[in-house]
Amino acid sequence: MAGRTGAYPAAGARRRCGGARHLSREAGLSTDAGLSTIEVVILAPVMILFILVLVAFGQLVDGRGAVDSAARDAARAGSLQHGSHGAALAAAQDAAAATLKGTCAGNVTVRDAGSDYRSGGDFTVEVSCRVRGLGILGLDIAKDLTGRSSSPIDPYRRTG
Repeated sequence: MAGRTGAYPAAGARRRCGGARHLSREAGLSTDAGLSTIEVVILAPVMILFILVLVAFGQLVDGRGAVDSAARDAARAGSLQHGSHGAALAAAQDAAAATLKGTCAGNVTVRDAGSDYRSGGDFTVEVSCRVRGLGILGLDIAKDLTGRSSSPIDPYRRTG
């Protein structure tokens, strides 16, 4: 190999660099030993955040169903109430509060949404409350939800 100059090894010469890597592979050791730890450190917070977002949407969907159910219960309770329109609204408030117990953060609001409170009319209410988003986990993320429902008033009963 006379006449060859420079830093390049000869064509048939064996390279000696990477000896430590070669020995660690023979011993069964891998050079990526800490890579899985780094992956867990990076991916664990992302996965936890994803799970928290799923919990928040689940609570929102559950709250939406509960508010709609409370509106239906309130309209039915008010339409069955004998007496005045005020007594019907009080019965609707009680029914909505009982249905939404443990779901809302704060007061349940029931308001008349254009009822025709007479025999054969409709009793229409709108129920709203603030649903705890991630309040269970200590995060103050809440949403106001509103549900509306109507129930017919019996045409053969007396209303005041």
